Formats: sequence, structure tokens, C-alpha cells
Amino acid sequence: MTHKARKRFGQNFLQDGHIIRRIIRSISPKPGQHLVEIGPGLGAITEELLEAVGELDVVELDRDLIPILRTRFFSYEDKFRIHEGDALKFDFNSLLESEQSPQQLRVVGNLPYNISTPLIFHLLAHTGIIKDMHFMLQKEVVQRLAAQPGENNYGRLGIMAQYYCQVDNLFVVPPEAFDPRPKVDSAIVRLSPYAELPHPARDTKDFASIVRISFGQRRKTLRNNLKKTLPTEQIEALEIDPGIRPERLSLSDFVKLADAYTGFKQDNPS
Repeated sequence: MTHKARKRFGQNFLQDGHIIRRIIRSISPKPGQHLVEIGPGLGAITEELLEAVGELDVVELDRDLIPILRTRFFSYEDKFRIHEGDALKFDFNSLLESEQSPQQLRVVGNLPYNISTPLIFHLLAHTGIIKDMHFMLQKEVVQRLAAQPGENNYGRLGIMAQYYCQVDNLFVVPPEAFDPRPKVDSAIVRLSPYAELPHPARDTKDFASIVRISFGQRRKTLRNNLKKTLPTEQIEALEIDPGIRPERLSLSDFVKLADAYTGFKQDNPS
């Protein structure tokens, strides 16, 4: 069977054996672990994962790829489980419901550029059941995930990811490793959810709101972005300068702002 990559699914199939082996070494899959692959494509990484672990769950949206995958990995029978559907809507908790002693999931994927950010936010909501995540993403997205305060790529995505996970930018994957070739470089990133959050907020929804509002207009100061959310004197009381731009604040600074916002709402119910 042959399959032509579809632009609407953002498909670029990995074909470089050296890169595939390097990805597998980074993941270091072991028998007995519960691995999940998002968007297996034609099975380049899938084959290596199955050989290492012996069983695998995959989530695939393109229904035309499913018979190709079933044919290629038919010898694994019920050890190779395909879940047809959109990973953005997939309930990852469902993979553990039938297990007597469920293990945390190890999630792997070559994520389409057009859904990578919303999918990462979706998975961050499941960090309690995830041991780690290894993704191939557009290099710029990986740089945003790993960015530190003051860097150009530092923003909402990186702060939210780093709130829940240790983020490791592993290595770059060039366009020639794919068929068809994308127009940009890719990179491999590892997201490892914390067993205990280093900077826990009083209310995670308030934390997410403060981060989103703070970066509503990047070129504006914290005071201007938060003027309808948190009074300037509340920001100053945290020893945070309301006149700086949000990209200069650390993760712990945003947690302080969020906690102040939670308290302010409680003291000033609408």
C-alpha cells in the first residue's frame, strides 16, 4: 500500500534512519512501559517502539493510514491498538481504565505543526497520568517551550509547559529527514511532568488566566495588560515592577500574580 502525504493533516513522514534511532535512544523505551504514539503516520517510529516494548497504543486521525498500519504490524495482534480519532479530543484516561495496575503513560509523537500548541495544552491537562512526552515539533515551537525570561520566544506556551513539566530541548531535525520536506527545521523536545510542582499556584485556572492576559499584548507593560484584572498596588505589593513587559517575569513571578489575583477576587466578589 502507498499513501500520499496530506497537507490538511500536516503530514511529513520521517524517513531518516539515523534520526529515528536517535529519537528512540532519547525515549529509551523499555518492556512493560505503557507507550502511546500520536500520529504514527507510516510507522517509522512505531516499528522501533513495538520492537522495544512489545505493545503500543496509537492515535491516528487519517483513516486511510489505518489499514496500512494494521497490515504492517499485523503480527502484534491485540498488542498493537489503533484508536481512530483526533488527538485533540482524545481521552487519554481511557487507556488506563481497563488496567488493574495502571502505569503512567509515555507519550510520543511527530506532531503536525498546525495542531501542536493546542495539543500540548490538551496534554498538560493530563499530566497526572503521564510520565513523560517526547515530541517532534517545529523548531520555533520547541524554542518557545524551553525559553527563559527575557528571551524573544518566552511567552504563554513556555510558561504553562514549565509550570507542569521540566522541558528539555534535545536536538534539531533537518527538513531532509522527511518526505515531503517541510519548509522549516524541526526539533525533539522532552516534557517530564513534575511529581511535585516547584511553584504551585493556589488556583491553576487563575494562573492560566493571568498568564494569558499578561501576554494579551506583548509590547504593553504588565500594568496595562492587567489593568482590568489586578490593581497596580497589588502588583507593587509583590515587589514586581508593573512598568515592565511580561516577558521579563519568571514563572514564580506569574504564580505570585495569580495567587494575588485569587485573593483579590475572594476579597472583592462581583
